[in-house]
Amino acid sequence: MKAFLFACLLLMGGASYAQSEANGSWILQRASQDTVTILLIQDDYFSYTDYTPTAFMQTFGGTIQTSGQNMDVVFEFSSHDKDMIGNTRNVPYRITGGMLTLTLPEGELVFSRASEAAPNDLAGTWRITGRMVDDKMSEMKPGPRKTLKVLTGGRFQWIAMNTETKEFFGTGGGTYTFENGKYTETITFFSRDNNRVGRNVQFDAKVEDGKWHHSGKSTAGDPMHEIWSRIK
Repeated sequence: MKAFLFACLLLMGGASYAQSEANGSWILQRASQDTVTILLIQDDYFSYTDYTPTAFMQTFGGTIQTSGQNMDVVFEFSSHDKDMIGNTRNVPYRITGGMLTLTLPEGELVFSRASEAAPNDLAGTWRITGRMVDDKMSEMKPGPRKTLKVLTGGRFQWIAMNTETKEFFGTGGGTYTFENGKYTETITFFSRDNNRVGRNVQFDAKVEDGKWHHSGKSTAGDPMHEIWSRIK
């Protein structure tokens, strides 16, 4: 909980690096190994998640804009605190030697860069914009209810939310690979069903005209075909 409070403050401040340096997946350094904290940053979007090998704990995130030595964060989702959503915050931090240090009034949070995967076409922050229903692709128009998926540094996280009502519907994440048209996820946390943790799921995937075509079977074993579009 202390780390979470730090992080809420942390993603409120100034920075002295270009945004591209922060893109990737980061792991919080802890004395205890029970809780894993993952910070994903990609395409002006971030997600912060705490989980253990046996349970999802919490997640929150939103947009990031940098200007000079400042980073402005607008929280778009939170699994536990609706009052965060819509708030803008600001905090100092630095990146040196593969370490991301966030300096807060209460102390510092130090993240190390997670093992990087080979660059691929799927790195980005995506929003689901189409889904096959009864053999017909149904367009999903932009609105406050949305599902995003952040892929960076060989890790992924999806988040379902409503930014207007401040509802949080669920999340899941882990590691991924994308090779020879095959997208494979290894699930390390899942807010709705921890029994899915450790499962490997594979999909057919391709990027055409800036759209990610994603097909196969869902984690529940149901046939699926989705289209995702980059948020920027």
